Formats: sequence, structure tokens, C-alpha cells
Amino acid sequence: MISFVGAGPGDVDLITVKGRRFLEEADVIIYAGSLVDARHMECAKEGAEIYNSATMHLDEVLDVMKKSHEAGKNLVRLHTGDPSLYGAIQEQMDALDQWGIDYEVIPGVSSFSAAASILKREFTLPGVSQTVILTRRAGRTPVPEGESIDKLAAHGASMAIFLSAGQLEDLVEDLKKGYSDDTPMAVVYKATWADEIVVRSTLKDIVKDMEGRDIYKHAQILVGDFLDTDYEKSKLYDKHFSTEYRKGTK
Repeated sequence: MISFVGAGPGDVDLITVKGRRFLEEADVIIYAGSLVDARHMECAKEGAEIYNSATMHLDEVLDVMKKSHEAGKNLVRLHTGDPSLYGAIQEQMDALDQWGIDYEVIPGVSSFSAAASILKREFTLPGVSQTVILTRRAGRTPVPEGESIDKLAAHGASMAIFLSAGQLEDLVEDLKKGYSDDTPMAVVYKATWADEIVVRSTLKDIVKDMEGRDIYKHAQILVGDFLDTDYEKSKLYDKHFSTEYRKGTK
């Protein structure tokens, strides 16, 4: 069996129980070494074959998968965070489908969730924002037309921006098309890793506050009023509000 497993954002304990079990039982492991903490490999059983996909191209990864399957071996493809987000797994799964090879996907904790946990904030505050936009700025790899940051910023939603720390100044200019200068903003570098760095700021000051920090990758950029604002209390726990399980007082 081939299993795509989300390793979580950094802290090796944030992999799921199921993901850890599959990792421990794998005969072959292909892990994204540029992003996944190598300490996950300490869980590998003795004799497991381990490949670092940071040095491999797609055909090489697929070749290992196919040969492992033909040999009757269990293989774990270990991706950072949750593999469904910027994991480039669809092209791998499509190839396995073409070959008639079974596989499964085990989700993981994404870095955007980890960043919110570090900041101790909720993306979906009542009366503030009920929408979360996960995106990135166009760079060497483009984004589809209509998904530019300035167009997405017009919604004023809570936003988590991946893969864009190296373009911070341009990113800020794009965001200003939809958010005010005093909109709260935070950069979380390597959320849940031992060398994590958190910078809290505003759209107006973030570039200045990031000067000299040499952070160009491995960072989540969060933008939106959810980071620091008043909000309405949830109806879910309002004593006056009736639910399927509880009668309200009014």
C-alpha cells in the first residue's frame, strides 16, 4: 500500500496518530526533506528504505513508488503540513491511478492552523470574518487569473498567505488594495519548530518590522482584523440561543 501522509507543520508530535503508525510500519519512506523535520525518520523501522525527495524529480519519486508496490512493500510519502495544500500530490496520485495502484491520503495539521495556534487567534470570529482565504502570491510559479492578492484582498476576509515571505514589500502593496493600513498582520516563521519566530505588526509597519530578520521562506503570513479586534460572542454557547441540544432562556 502507498500512503500519502501529512507530517504536520514542524513539531514531530503534531503528526496524527494514524500517520505516525503508518510511518513506523513503512518499508519505504519518501519524505520532503526541505520542509519535513528529519527527526520523523527516527520512527522508521530498522531496514526501512529512506529517500529525500528534495533531491528527486517527479519521475524518480514515481519510480520508487512503482517498484515498491511491485515488491509488495508499504510506502509512505511524507509531505509537510497537510498534503492537500501546496503538496503537489495530485500529479502523483494521477500517475498511481493510471497504473491501477491503490493508495490513501492521511491528512495533517497545516502551517496556517499552526500559525493561528501560536498567535492564539481564531480565523472565524463572529461579526468579523467567516471566511478564510488560503493563497500565495505569484512568483516563479504563476497563480490563475483572478486570484491575484489585490483581488482577493478586496473581500476583507481572514487571509493566510503561503510561500510569499520573500516578496513581502510587493505583497504589502497588493494587500493595500483591499485592507487598511492599520489592519493587523503577523509573520510566523517555522511555526511549532524549535527556532520559531513570530512578528506581530500591521500592514503599515510589517516591512519595517521585518527588516534584518532574513526570513524568506518557511513562513506563514496572516492578515485580517481577526488578529486583533472586538467581536461578537458565538451564538453556539449563548445561553439565550436554542440549539438542537440545548433550550435557550428566551
